[in-house]
Amino acid sequence: MQRQPTFFIPHGGGPCFFMDDPQGTWTGMAQFLRALPATLGEAPLAILIVSGHWETHGGFAFTGRSRPELIFDYSGFPAHTYALRYDAPGAPSLAERAAALVNAAGLSAKVDPQRGLDHGVFVPLKVMWPDAAVPIVEMSIERGLDPSRHLALGRALAPLRDEGVLIIGAGMSFHNMRGYGDPRFTHPSEDFDAWLGETVAMAPAERTARLIEWEGAPAARLSHPREEHLLPLLVAAGAADGPGERVYTERVMQTALSGYRFQ
Repeated sequence: MQRQPTFFIPHGGGPCFFMDDPQGTWTGMAQFLRALPATLGEAPLAILIVSGHWETHGGFAFTGRSRPELIFDYSGFPAHTYALRYDAPGAPSLAERAAALVNAAGLSAKVDPQRGLDHGVFVPLKVMWPDAAVPIVEMSIERGLDPSRHLALGRALAPLRDEGVLIIGAGMSFHNMRGYGDPRFTHPSEDFDAWLGETVAMAPAERTARLIEWEGAPAARLSHPREEHLLPLLVAAGAADGPGERVYTERVMQTALSGYRFQ
């Protein structure tokens, strides 16, 4: 079985890919997501995806439902976006295996038998795998937002890559709601994006050291006033033992956004 890479992808804004978009704001991002499965050497047996929209206290959690429901955790969008369907199966055995790996690494993890899939998961996956045939397990981030622990989470889950599991971090490389559409944030977002791309391409040890100290990056707190949308990248990076590369970049709403692949 071929080893799967790991990814950090932008999940867009709410249900953006399933709404009228006369300005083409989300066209490039949707094209990137749609094309991603074809870049894999082998189709994944399952997807383990961490979203910036699920936070848990005192440890990590994995969805354990065999048929996860959708959580429409966005507001103010057209009525049809609350009737979207994504009927992908869950993978309870993968959730148990992942939780066991994380606990064995000295972290804390559990399986949540009730949790569904939030929009940071089902919206991009509906673009990427529209047939909903690949089993999905979502994992949480930890509310303490400790970068070291999220890198360690990725390291603990790395063996799953050799078992046909594709690990994806879904967030946004720039996530300041006040900054979207504001030209004053264009250059700061580009400065942070440049630092992030340089960091991702480093060898794992150096990359890890820089990501732990990410707050010292140029325009870090302007780009992420709160880092819940950045931490999924750290999970994807932690699960990788080779350098990463930027595989998507675009200026969206006057801010720089990127996606990354790790070997």
